[in-house]
Amino acid sequence: MHNTEILSSKDIVSIPQTPHPSLRHRPRWGETIIQMFLFLSAAISILVTIGIVYELGTETWNFFGRTNWEDTNRQVATPIAATDTTIATTAGGSSIAVGRIIRVGDEQMMVTAVGENSLTVMRGQNGTTAVSHQAKLDVFTGKRVTLREFFTNIKWEPQIGNFGVLPLLNATLMTSAIAMLVALPLGLAVAIYLSEYAGQQARNVLKPMLEVLAGIPTVVYGYFALTFMTPLLRSLFGVETVQIYNTASAGIVIGILIIPLVSSMSEDALSAVPRSLREAAYALGATKLETAMRVVLPAATSGVAAAFIVAISRAIGETMIVAIAAGAGPNFTFNPFNAAETMTGHIVRISGGDLSYDSIDYNSIFAIGLALFAITLTLNIISRRVVTHFREEYE
Repeated sequence: MHNTEILSSKDIVSIPQTPHPSLRHRPRWGETIIQMFLFLSAAISILVTIGIVYELGTETWNFFGRTNWEDTNRQVATPIAATDTTIATTAGGSSIAVGRIIRVGDEQMMVTAVGENSLTVMRGQNGTTAVSHQAKLDVFTGKRVTLREFFTNIKWEPQIGNFGVLPLLNATLMTSAIAMLVALPLGLAVAIYLSEYAGQQARNVLKPMLEVLAGIPTVVYGYFALTFMTPLLRSLFGVETVQIYNTASAGIVIGILIIPLVSSMSEDALSAVPRSLREAAYALGATKLETAMRVVLPAATSGVAAAFIVAISRAIGETMIVAIAAGAGPNFTFNPFNAAETMTGHIVRISGGDLSYDSIDYNSIFAIGLALFAITLTLNIISRRVVTHFREEYE
C-alpha cells in the first residue's frame, strides 16, 4: 500500500510567467506600413467619391436655385418713382402672374396684383433697392427650374428656358436597352461555353480575343458604329428609314463593347459553382446542356445578375460611342433609327463649347451628371440586393 502525500499550495513550485524571448511580441514595421498604406488607399477613394458628390450637388443646387430672367416683351409705359407701387406697362407681351418676381433695371419686385396694363408690386425684393426708373425699360420675369419641370418636360433648351431632361434620359435608356439586348444573351452564351464546353486550347484562343475586344478605345467603336453599323442598318431597313445618326447603331456597338464584361464576370460566377453539383447532375442522367442550364446557371444566379447590372451601368455611362454615332441634339423619340442625344453625349458636346462659368448651361451639366450618378448608384444598390438575395437562397 502506497503512502499518498498531500502537497500544500506553498510546496508547489511556481512556473515563471515570462515567455521565451522568441515568443515575445515584436513590432513589425513592414506590416504596419502596409496596413497604413491600405487604409490610406481606402480613405482616399472614399474622400474622392465624397468630393465628386459634393461638387455635383453644389453646382446642381445652383442650377435649381438660380433665377433665370425671361423677357416679357413688355416695357414700362411711364416713369416710376422710388415710392410707387403701381407700374404702368405697355400692352401685349407674355402674361405675368401674381406672386412672380419681375425685374426692372437692377431692381427686383414681387407682383401682388395684375391689371389690364398695370402691375401692383412690392418694391426692393431679394436684397435690391427701390429706385426710380425711366420709361421704356424692359420688364423681365424671373423663373426657377423645378424638379417637376426637369423630369417631365420633353424639351431641353436651357438657352431659351426649356429644362426637360426627358429627351436625354429617354435616349440614354434606349441605347442602353439595345446594348443589353445584344450583350446579355451573347455574353452569357460565351460564358457558358467557356465554363462548360470549351477545352483548354479553345480557352487559350477565345480569352485573349475577348481581352483585345475589351481593350479597343471607345472612340474607335464610335467610328465603327458610324462607318460600318449605320450603313449596314441603312442597307437592311432603307435609307429613308434609318438616319445617318441613330441610337440603334450606337446601342448595338455599345452591346459589342460590353460583351467581354458580361462574359468574364458570368464565367467567374459559373466556374465558382462546385464540381459536385455537376457530377450529381451527370449521375442522374442529365446532359451537359441540361446541367449547364438547370443546375449550374441557377446556382450562379447571384454572380450572373451582378454581371448584368454592372454591364447596364457601363452602358448607361458610355460616352464616345453615343457622342459620335447617336446624334448631336436632344430629341424625344422612341424610334431607334432617329437621331437622339444621350446624357453623356450632351455633356461632351456642351463641354466642348464656349461656356461661361456659373452660366445656366454650365450648371445644367452638373445637374445631368448628378442624375447619371443617381441612376448608377441605384443600379449598384439593386445589384447588391440581388446578389445577397440569391446567395442566401442557394446557400
